[in-house]
Amino acid sequence: MRKLSPFLLLAPALASAHDVEGQYTAADALSWGAEPWVLFLLALALLLYAAGLRRLWPRSRQSRRPLARQAAWFGAGWIALALALASPLDSAGSFSFAAHMVQHEFLMIVAAPMLVLGRPLGIWVWSLPAAWRRRTGAASRNAAVGAAWDALTRPLNAWLLHFAALWMWHVPATFQAGLASNGVHALQHASFLFSALLFWWAVLGRQGGAQGRGAAIVYLFTTMMHTGALGAMFTMSETIWYPYYGSKAQAFGLSALEDQQLGGLIMWIPGGLAYVAAGLVLCARWLARAPQGATAKGRP
Repeated sequence: MRKLSPFLLLAPALASAHDVEGQYTAADALSWGAEPWVLFLLALALLLYAAGLRRLWPRSRQSRRPLARQAAWFGAGWIALALALASPLDSAGSFSFAAHMVQHEFLMIVAAPMLVLGRPLGIWVWSLPAAWRRRTGAASRNAAVGAAWDALTRPLNAWLLHFAALWMWHVPATFQAGLASNGVHALQHASFLFSALLFWWAVLGRQGGAQGRGAAIVYLFTTMMHTGALGAMFTMSETIWYPYYGSKAQAFGLSALEDQQLGGLIMWIPGGLAYVAAGLVLCARWLARAPQGATAKGRP
């Protein structure tokens, strides 16, 4: 499952890549498609959301605007997820570490927060038959299920899971295992997406008042710091971390070391700026609400 590098930085390299014996070309690296089970899950998620939305819409006359906003976020997140997993970006990840980093960033800082803002779990439940909805509602009220969900979505736990997934899968042995095996690669991407969804739910989805918003900004800042540190390590390293790529980066006109350094730069700068932007949005919302709260307290 490795298949458009969207980065114009690679465009000159694509143009200069040529078919020489022992070298790869852009044609080798770029192809559309994904594993059938990936396409099935993408289609299922979209169909269930559409079915749930269709059933909820007539019942939501007083709250259609928020529902439409959620649907727009989900649609944008779904498109980002499809681009990450089923576009030529996926196949390019087998030839270029930089393309692989773009794919991971799409999963973790583009698709994941949009999907969280789309709040798909509740919509998906409404796509089920009435009897199944009742059973799902009863299961969600189970004490053990509630405790497990609370543990997974508790901000510190979600932050730790995301931190662990990111660093564990970039250890050379585990990263190269993912490159060598479709099954391990699928597990890597599932870990990134699942932990990112939990992280962004802790940041964007939970309601924790001023203290919760302050903690969310801290989690965003610290995530920016540790992901930026990993990106800086790739960028400044003079040694190749993943020999798997070897001469494959020639498909984009790059040496393996140049490809690794570009991938690190992508994680370091654009990736870091995404967390900064999210933190600034939270700060702006926090400040916008503060005067209203102060005014309300001052009323007799």
